[in-house]
Parts: sequence; structure tokens; C-alpha cells
Amino acid sequence: MQEASSVNEAERLAALALYQVLDTPPEFAFDAVTELAAEICNCPVAIVSLIDERRQWFKSKYGLPADFTECPREITVCNSTVCANDLVYVPDLTAHERFKHVGVVTGEPHLRFYCGMPLISREGYGLGTLCVVAFEPRELRPSQREAVRRLAQQAMALLELRRQLLERNALLTELAQAKASAEEARDQSERLLRNILPEPVAHELQHRGKVEPRFHEATTILFADFKKFTLLTESLDPARLIDQLDQNFGRFDEIAVNNRLETIKTIGDAYLCAGGLPMPSRTHAIDTCLAALQMQAFIRSANRQREKFRLAPWELRIGINSGPVIAGIVGHRRFTYDIWGNAVNVAQRLEEACEPGRVNISASTFHHVSRLFDAEARGSVGVKHIGATDMYFLDRIRPEFSADADGVTPNAEFWRASGAG
Repeated sequence: MQEASSVNEAERLAALALYQVLDTPPEFAFDAVTELAAEICNCPVAIVSLIDERRQWFKSKYGLPADFTECPREITVCNSTVCANDLVYVPDLTAHERFKHVGVVTGEPHLRFYCGMPLISREGYGLGTLCVVAFEPRELRPSQREAVRRLAQQAMALLELRRQLLERNALLTELAQAKASAEEARDQSERLLRNILPEPVAHELQHRGKVEPRFHEATTILFADFKKFTLLTESLDPARLIDQLDQNFGRFDEIAVNNRLETIKTIGDAYLCAGGLPMPSRTHAIDTCLAALQMQAFIRSANRQREKFRLAPWELRIGINSGPVIAGIVGHRRFTYDIWGNAVNVAQRLEEACEPGRVNISASTFHHVSRLFDAEARGSVGVKHIGATDMYFLDRIRPEFSADADGVTPNAEFWRASGAG
């Protein structure tokens, strides 16, 4: 008879591990099997056991002390039964050449009778046994032996049910993890989309698959760039240049958000944002002028630090214009929210006509903000491709509306006077 420690033992132990049954508490269904086996066979002891690498462990036992839960596999008859493929029936163990020297026969508890059936998995591995034993020789009728077979099949069915439940739970866990991963990927995709596009535009794109162009009648456009940027590119290594530009634009983004503006895009050293879109705003011109003053204040502060290290200053020019624009999405693989119209072109020309460190606004913007801000009239200035255009240098918030000496931060009276408070 083949020993349990021989062929395919590693695979058998791996199969046993799939059931996760070793050292689990007693269960009524298994106890019912052993009790029924003992009664049918008229034997004092019945056992459902599993055999691992070193022991025979009792999942259920009838007729044995409660604290007797396992024994070394090498002294048991079941160590051979687990490698069989059918019933092992021995009326007198002491008369059997294979078993008369086994430890449980020669020593305690001095077994004399044994009938056991291997518990065989669906892959064909013997995991353990159902056996009935007695302490004196005896015979079983064929019907009793068949009952042991059937009860072993029932015990194996209980084990298979346990495995199926474990597999189902593992599958549910895997599905839950996959769902969580998919939701996280979707949320991340939505966050990325909302970082690229205004939220209402991103929502429309997600739900309709496209975004209709929109005409916005009342907007204010801010166009900024750095004078002599080419000279900076020649004096700085690319990594430092991009890092500093990223810091500047990152702060501009924060200022834009704080003032309810929408960042449109950056082009090299140029920065474009706008107020009054995609959602209308009564204070679009005021918000944009506040943002411009705060951007210049940030650059001035950064330049004071650069001066200490004898570094060339960043010279920011800002042009602002109010008027209608068309806004929409361009691109199919990489979406970009952009704006078009004469108002955008004028803002860019105003930036080109601006002095470094200042904010140049159009007459249309001045009309919206003159009661709240101090501005210096520049008169009519010739603009390329546009002609003579009235311009103003935006200096600061009027002192009575300012919370700071520089005229960059508005006070409560500012918002009451603006009509937004």
C-alpha cells in the first residue's frame, strides 16, 4: 500500500491547505457524521480526521476524550488509508501484516478493528479519512461498510462546501478590490479632467461626450508674460528655468482660483486667464483686476529675494480687457478649454504695450472698476493690427477700500461698494 509521504505529497498538502480547515472549532454537521457512523457500525469510536505533514488532526470524534485532538501520523492506520482510493477494512489489526506493528495497535489505545474511507478531493487528493474503530476484532456487514463509504462522501461534501464558500468569499473580496480600484481610477480620471477643464465643462463632456461652444457676453481677460524671457533662458539651465516658471505659474493659479477666475492656458512664458466664464459673474472685471495686482505683488516679493542673490528679476507685464468671447473645447485626444474673440486679441496687445511691473487695462475694463481702483490714464495708444486704443495703468485699490498699504487686498467696504457683498 502506498505511504502518504510518497508520491505527490507536496501537492496533497497544498490541496489540503485550500480548505483552511485544520485547527478549526467543532461543527455540528461533522459531529453528526461521526455519531451516525459509530451507531451504524456499532463501534465505540468514529473519527473524521485530516492528515497534514506531521499529524492526524481530528475535525470530529465520537467516543474519544474532548482533549484528544490529534496524534502523530506515523503511528496511525489512517496514514495509509489517506493514500488509498477505496475503503480499508481490517477485522483484526493484529493479524494484518501491514498494521500489526503500527503504534496504535501495539500500544495505547490497542486498536483491534478498523474500517476507514479516504476523503478524496475533487482533484483526486486524499485529505484525511472517516474511520470507525474498536478495541476487539469484529466484522461489518456489506451494508455497514457501504454506509461508511457514503458517510465519507458526505464528510467530503461538507469540506467541499467549505472550500466553495472560501472561494466565493475570495472572489467577492477580489471583486470588491477591483471595484474599489475601478472607482479610484474613475475618481482620479475625473480629478484630472477637472484640473484640465472647468467643472461645468468637464461635467458636460463626461455626460454628453462633447461640449458645445458657448458665447459669453461679459468677460474680462488677463494676459501676462515676462519681458526679456529669452535672456533668462540663456542665463539659466533648463531645469532651474522650468522650476522657477512653474513656481510663478503655480502661484498665479492659486491667485486665479481665489479670485474666481478660470485659468485658460500657458504658452511658454505667457499666462492667460479670464473672469465671467464658464459661469457668469457680475464682478468679472473687479476679480480680474484684483488678481493682476496680486500677481504683480507676488513677483515683486520674489524679485526682492532674487536681488539678494544678485539674480536677474522677473519682469511681469499684464494686459486686461473686458468684452465678449467664445469658449469651447478643442482637441480629441488631449482636451483643451480655450477662448476666442477680439477681446482676447486686445488683452494680448495691451500686455505688449505694458511697462514691466505694471498692469495695463482697456477703457472697457476701466469702466467696470474705476470707482474701486486708482488708475493712470495713458490716452490713446496705437496698437498693432487694432489701431489707437484708450489705455490705463491700474495702480492699486483706492485707499478707502484697501486693507493694506500697498492697495492689493480689498477690505469689507470694497465688497459692499462692488455690489458683491
